[in-house]
Amino acid sequence: MKFNDVFVVDDDKIFHFIIKKLLVYNNINVTPKFFENGLQAIEGIKTKLNKGENPPDLILLDINMPILDGWQFLEEFKAIKDKLSKEIIIYIVSSSDDSTDKNKAKNYQSEVKNYYLKPMTADDLKEIFSN
Repeated sequence: MKFNDVFVVDDDKIFHFIIKKLLVYNNINVTPKFFENGLQAIEGIKTKLNKGENPPDLILLDINMPILDGWQFLEEFKAIKDKLSKEIIIYIVSSSDDSTDKNKAKNYQSEVKNYYLKPMTADDLKEIFSN
């Protein structure tokens, strides 16, 4: 699948930098939009909908963030997902290797495609962008 519009939802500026570098390094031609919490990302999706624009194709979502964390984002996303004109692919990208978080992610199987651990590697990104 070709992703054009990518949202990166993570409060870690270093992660933003790494994602930018990995995209360039792997010749993945997308310009991601960065959000520091789930509330900003939900508002970004709603703004696109209100303007009649397409929602993002892909969301890379951290789960540990201030204001609205990844789990809260997913709950908000579930509430608006029926209004979307297309499916949005969501991958959780977290530093949490805790089985509690991994099991909780299974509760969102219809929203979340996979769970990746930080730091993301070039191979992780290739896997995401080649699906």
